[in-house]
Amino acid sequence: MACDCSSKGFCSTGNMYCCGLKLHLPAFRRSVSFSDKIYIGRSYFQPRQQWIQLNLFTPLKKVKGLPRCIRQRDFAANNLFSTAVSKVRQPIEAFFNWLIEKSNIQNASKVRSSNGLWLHCFGKLAIACLTFIFNP
Repeated sequence: MACDCSSKGFCSTGNMYCCGLKLHLPAFRRSVSFSDKIYIGRSYFQPRQQWIQLNLFTPLKKVKGLPRCIRQRDFAANNLFSTAVSKVRQPIEAFFNWLIEKSNIQNASKVRSSNGLWLHCFGKLAIACLTFIFNP
């Protein structure tokens, strides 16, 4: 498999291990980025926050070891904030759902090389764009 650009991970939703590539869509709105939980504390955004004056908003993760009284006190505010971030991210999630539905981009079981994986990804993206343009 294309080990230099792919990785193996566990999909908790499907309860299975998968090998592949993660596609990300950076979408900014006036130097504000609404991202997934995976980007909390990531070194990618930290140097850029001051350089391009980027504000990063992600849904909040539960902090392990936090006393129960503090968790209960902050529960409503944390849920409201995470819901607001998720509502802004919803169009991006809808785009990826549409991409998977129209192009079957997740099925790359016959790909064996890095070049083949890149060709598969960009080819499926091109097919999805052409489908969008010519068959709305």
